[in-house]
Amino acid sequence: MKPPHALLHAPERSRAEIVDGLRRLLPKLENPSAGNCAFSFGLATLDAHLPQGGLAGGALHEVLPEGEGDLPAAFGFAAALLGRIPSKEPVLFIISPRGLAAYGHPHGHGLDELGLTPARLILVETENEVQALWALEEALRSGVPAAVAGAIGQELDLKTSRRLHLAAGNSGLPLILLRAAAEMGSSAAATRWRVGAAKAARDRFGLPAHWRWRLRLERCRNGRLGEWLVEWDHVAYRFNLAAPMADRAFPRGTSAERFGPKAADRS
Repeated sequence: MKPPHALLHAPERSRAEIVDGLRRLLPKLENPSAGNCAFSFGLATLDAHLPQGGLAGGALHEVLPEGEGDLPAAFGFAAALLGRIPSKEPVLFIISPRGLAAYGHPHGHGLDELGLTPARLILVETENEVQALWALEEALRSGVPAAVAGAIGQELDLKTSRRLHLAAGNSGLPLILLRAAAEMGSSAAATRWRVGAAKAARDRFGLPAHWRWRLRLERCRNGRLGEWLVEWDHVAYRFNLAAPMADRAFPRGTSAERFGPKAADRS
């Protein structure tokens, strides 16, 4: 192997090849999820809003509650996403003390109905937020799980979110991060999903049949924003639209003033 200083005296052709290689690398640095596999929601109308036709691997995806009491709904949606990942490898879920503290611990039967078999789930509880963020990054670097997920309560600064997004990009694994705080600052996430609890569908006996969520895609890099009312089929383990008019997609070029600065944040 040539020493580093030998590159300074490389022939012009070799320099051109190096420059060409760097140019090919730039898109991956700007968008680490490019070229990684995506997994489908099973809903064409929703998948069509995502640049890879599904939720991209190798990227950070944020899930936030619509309001203060919607964190359990947001957790359910995140668990359903993890359950749809087409892999037999385990899923690692890291929870900080402030992530789900007010709502207890995940329940095995409920997780199973969301498609996330408890036998496939590795649940890690940390002593503080710093440990949780460290564990998320190390889990991604290992490349072992099918996916990495986390529930944290603290504010996540742009620098930290970039580190997590890059770690996901380098590993090719999806990182689904459940944020307890309803308000958000700047983030490097590829997508941001806002989730609210909706009235459940009823069976012929009037009993709850399917969970329903108000779902808003309020950030989507290189994709389109949108709103849906979705329900979860716990038998088929898939999402369905809860009503024919549930898809209220934001048209391309929609002004930030109409829907607010957060809804227009795509970068």
